[in-house]
Amino acid sequence: MMKSIRRVDAVLFGAAMAAAVPAFAQSSVTLYGIVDNGLSYTNNQASALGVTSGGKSATKMTPGVWAGSRFGLKGGEDLGGGTKAIFQLESGFNSTTGAQQYANAMFGRQAWVGVTNPAYGTLTAGRQYASYYQMLSPYSPTTWITGYYGAHPGDIDGLDTIYRSNNTLEYTSPKIFGLTVSGSYSLGGVAGSFNRGSTWTTGAQYAVGPIGLAVGFSRINNSTLGGGAWGADSTTTNGGAQIGVSALTNGYQTAQAQQRFAVGGGYTFNSAWDVTATYSNVQYIPGTGSKFHDTAIFNTGGAVLHWKPAVAWDFGLGYSYTRATRANAIDDNAQYHQFNLSEYYSLSKRTGLYALQAYQKAKGKTLGTNGAGQIIDATATLGDGYNTAPSSSGSQFAVGVGIIHRF
Repeated sequence: MMKSIRRVDAVLFGAAMAAAVPAFAQSSVTLYGIVDNGLSYTNNQASALGVTSGGKSATKMTPGVWAGSRFGLKGGEDLGGGTKAIFQLESGFNSTTGAQQYANAMFGRQAWVGVTNPAYGTLTAGRQYASYYQMLSPYSPTTWITGYYGAHPGDIDGLDTIYRSNNTLEYTSPKIFGLTVSGSYSLGGVAGSFNRGSTWTTGAQYAVGPIGLAVGFSRINNSTLGGGAWGADSTTTNGGAQIGVSALTNGYQTAQAQQRFAVGGGYTFNSAWDVTATYSNVQYIPGTGSKFHDTAIFNTGGAVLHWKPAVAWDFGLGYSYTRATRANAIDDNAQYHQFNLSEYYSLSKRTGLYALQAYQKAKGKTLGTNGAGQIIDATATLGDGYNTAPSSSGSQFAVGVGIIHRF
């Protein structure tokens, strides 16, 4: 009898102790990454932007073609009531040399923290992709023909992942009847001005069954008063440098603001075939300190057809057309035709082999480095992988092969 009483007392004491211990929320942290290396050949590569002769072929080892090499940490903590605290830290690196992607920015790809709830949406703060990209990215050409070769020339419309913004507050709603809306604001922090250096974007996405549609708007402000050299307090930046400078936009680097509007959509026919398409209108707006005087406008339309004939195989076919409007004393305005092919073979769920081919034809005139005082021939620049290595002529052809591993 005494032993039974002792057993009961022990059970009651253990239950009391368990009740006295605070209930800690569940949390998790995941380490992840990508390593992607390949070989590429280009038939014509200029020595610098604005050069219109003397280009030479180039063969080199190229990192991050199918997907940028990176490692990162992401995780969350259950706060109760369906609410979670979430975070992500992501660092890019050159997997051919081991060098950091952005100088003085260890987590230059992403660094944010926030809260999420399935009923109320997600609010995040830090360096991240703005709402414009988040809503449009499912229909970006980069999914199957890569940003390196297949982004619209120079990534003029910011549909690849190179556009990230510092000091960003972003809200994304839950999906309601297939509709998601999002908005973000990036604070420039310039004393005496709320607007200088800021970035604000908004977007919406509708996806039900085989159909998807999205729309987005983005305004990127130069923190330099009246335009001019890209200001250090500009929020959309990579290591302090202006994003998206290419043969298309070389003469418009001193803009006071960049403005983007885009629509995208996709349709899945069956398990083997799907198609995506986008249209964008991009404006480089001058200020008193800019080297050009008229707003430069670029209109781009493109489509990608994806074919998956077997579990291990994926093929992509893409085309885009970009045309600048008449401005800055240019009558023969620049235009760019780009063609892309891609082949991907999955060795496993984490490892794949790929091959890519791309060709672009440019014609017409554009501005050189000195702005409106220098009108030059438009030169080809494939995707965004050749932003700093465009052709010295109106055409450029490139091929690449590589291997990618995800962990």
